[in-house]
Amino acid sequence: MTKITKSMTLGDVVSRYPNATGVMLKHGLHCAGCPGAMMETVEMGAVAHGMTAAQLAKMLREMNDAEK
Repeated sequence: MTKITKSMTLGDVVSRYPNATGVMLKHGLHCAGCPGAMMETVEMGAVAHGMTAAQLAKMLREMNDAEK
């Protein structure tokens, strides 16, 4: 199984891992549907929304757990 990483684009995550979208929304990352999502990584979106590295790591764990 491919692991969702911070370097994946938001658009790729949304299209390949539908359960992860809800996790992103829960963490305030509402840019999954934005036009820039096709080029912006999960990390870039998280930073733009003020997430710390610890918050990003937690969200990635939850996103991967949601796809199990």
